[in-house]
Amino acid sequence: MEEEDGNDPVERETSHELILRELESVRQTIADAVEGCELIACLPQMVRVRLVRTRYKQLTVCMQFPENYPHNSILVELKSKVFSEKLCDTVTKKLDEEILKWHGQRQVILAVKFLRSFIDDNPLSVCSDEVAFIKKELIAEQDELKIKQKTGILTLNLKEQSYFMNFKLYVGDQYPAEAVRIEPIDTNFPDMMCKVFYGQAVDMSRQSVQPPLRRKTSEPPFEPKPSLQLVATHLIRKCARRYPKEHCPLCLQQALPTDPKDVVTDSTDDMYLERVYCGHLFHRSCLNTFLSTPPFTGGKKCPGCGIRIYHEKWAITSNLKLAEDRWAHQEARKRELDEVMDFLE
Repeated sequence: MEEEDGNDPVERETSHELILRELESVRQTIADAVEGCELIACLPQMVRVRLVRTRYKQLTVCMQFPENYPHNSILVELKSKVFSEKLCDTVTKKLDEEILKWHGQRQVILAVKFLRSFIDDNPLSVCSDEVAFIKKELIAEQDELKIKQKTGILTLNLKEQSYFMNFKLYVGDQYPAEAVRIEPIDTNFPDMMCKVFYGQAVDMSRQSVQPPLRRKTSEPPFEPKPSLQLVATHLIRKCARRYPKEHCPLCLQQALPTDPKDVVTDSTDDMYLERVYCGHLFHRSCLNTFLSTPPFTGGKKCPGCGIRIYHEKWAITSNLKLAEDRWAHQEARKRELDEVMDFLE
């Protein structure tokens, strides 16, 4: 009856024998065939393999043999605590397409090799959600974003009104335990502002991977945090987008000139821009008048945000009575000079 009903029992037995031989081959060769590979389970019911490149680049693949294997595709499921679910689904679809080319062949090691190559050739895979956020939420129509996946480099060319800022972000192999590296390329923002922009970005990246010098005993152990999205958001939203539209909180005129060629570089000029601790921009003359005029009680606060103003060029004394006396003396001297000039005229 078995022969009259067809060859199914024979095919299943043959398929089972093929699977057993492949499993034996997998046990003997996979460690040498694929770098960073750990064979967790190797049974006819399931093969489970863990791939590790770094602590933050790990992937587990579970495979099951279908009926009529290897003439049908092996069934694959990817799991990872570091790669996003969306990325795992995308890679699974690509792997399924490749497996169609391997029908009739042993597929286990081929599938594991494919996944290892994906991890090696896509260093930005560990931050795929951050890259997607930058594309969707930060990059505008007038901007340009170039991604070199194999080298882990993002090149951003940003434009806002008449101003531009171009830079590169490097994602290292040990990311997120390794800080994102920032390389300025070109800009027409004032040098003083660019030093602040990139200095803050570098510090953000550093703080994401280095524990604080003083840590409270109640705090959990320090763990590195992703910094790509953090740095990109700072440089795009809080720098390139913000400052071409910024107004001096005192005179309410636009801080940066409409034409970047008109940026004042003389630090003694009344229209020279000063950036205070809170991040707001002031014209030098506006800030000077504001900081040297009473009241001084409670310290001078930024009209734009209410945060106390700190600037190394204007070190206001803590003796408020002395500061007010100085101002009163200066005003008295001005009145005396005005009276003398009136008399002479």
